[in-house]
Amino acid sequence: MERERLKSRLGFILISAGCAIGIGNVWKFPYMTGKGGGGAFVLLYLLFLVMLGLPIMTMEFSIGRAARKSPVMAYQKLEPTGSKWHVHGIVALIGNYLLMMFYTTVSGWMLHYFYLTVTGKFEGLDSKGVSDVFENMLSKPTIMIFWMVVVVVAGMFIVSRGLEAGLENITKIVMVTLLVVMIILAINSFFLKGAAEGLKYYLVPNISRIEETGIGNVITGAMNQAFFTLSLGIGAMLIFGSYISNDRSMLGESVTIVILDTFVAIVSGLIIFPATFTYGVDQTSGPALIFITLPNIFNKMPLGRLWGSFFFIFMSFAAFSTVLAVFENIVSCGMDLTKKSRKQVSLFNLILITVLSLPCIFGFSSWSFGWLEPFGGTILDLEDFLVSNIILPLGSLVYLLFCVSRYGWGWDNYLKECNKGEGLKMKNWMRVYLTFILPIIVLFIFVFGIYDKFFK
Repeated sequence: MERERLKSRLGFILISAGCAIGIGNVWKFPYMTGKGGGGAFVLLYLLFLVMLGLPIMTMEFSIGRAARKSPVMAYQKLEPTGSKWHVHGIVALIGNYLLMMFYTTVSGWMLHYFYLTVTGKFEGLDSKGVSDVFENMLSKPTIMIFWMVVVVVAGMFIVSRGLEAGLENITKIVMVTLLVVMIILAINSFFLKGAAEGLKYYLVPNISRIEETGIGNVITGAMNQAFFTLSLGIGAMLIFGSYISNDRSMLGESVTIVILDTFVAIVSGLIIFPATFTYGVDQTSGPALIFITLPNIFNKMPLGRLWGSFFFIFMSFAAFSTVLAVFENIVSCGMDLTKKSRKQVSLFNLILITVLSLPCIFGFSSWSFGWLEPFGGTILDLEDFLVSNIILPLGSLVYLLFCVSRYGWGWDNYLKECNKGEGLKMKNWMRVYLTFILPIIVLFIFVFGIYDKFFK
């Protein structure tokens, strides 16, 4: 059966960018930027994006385009006879399932908060009342199951319709809407009283804050954020490389996607910092920023219900774009492995992912175990650790070594595939860095993540 293709270059860019753009762009990047010295952190982040994320992204895309297979089968077409690179294809598929075991739940949180905001459920609540709403949601599995099922059913329905009619067309709408809503929210933030002070804190380099945080922590923070923001290592980019033509070089397309991902991250800070400075609240990281701090701000803001609704629909779209991309990866792998139709594989995975997502939900109430404390205390934290600290960095390392090693696909094959078509080209002189230096940096990120989690 002839492999499906994306209809347009725009579809490829928006789908790939949608996979990279996620809720971490919004709740982590602005906080780390402020803590890490403002503009100085942004510059480091951009430097590491070019050094780390960009080349590995070109490798995932190149493997996909050369093999014209899903991640679980791509190695088998390109690897030398008798080698075992294809084992990583199975690990990558497991990583996709693990990611969706908690990401569907968190995506459901965004939809729930959009519903609460647009219907005025936060109006009249004090700070404790807003905090109680979040705790109440976590203590009631039925609420989270409902919204998780909405996410899974909607996502699998779209993917089941086919690559062009489903995923490509819907992602274009989702991503364009996301970007428009972001710009509207940022413009509104510029007119808040604390805008100047917030933007100064966010974007102007501040040496004292770098010294307070520690230059080593700032550098490793920027490195980690740049590395993990692009969702590399589980074949989420490889699959879309398998759907595109040879008209454009992979470096040029990767640069465009990185720019879009960075735009969302930076504009998220432009939305959040003016608001936090206007209303005198701390710039907290993680779920507290999204689910406690910002609803309190919207309560105090003129037309807060409107702006809060805009914000949570933006967050819902950011999360859902990633869900769609990973669902496509899972379904494509299933089609390659079982030779079943797209609709059959989608229906099977609708049921499977719904069931697999339940432990994350019950982990906030009845399924709470002491042995989870080192990971953060919940099943979600364990699943996030396995994906973010193990599968993503080690998977990226495998893709990297596969493309530069003579025991894998090899540098010459990678360079030839990467440079097909118009656009920016990888150069042969980059081989020394990609072969001998970048693997050490990726290995450092992996080791540092383990150290930071258990021994710091």
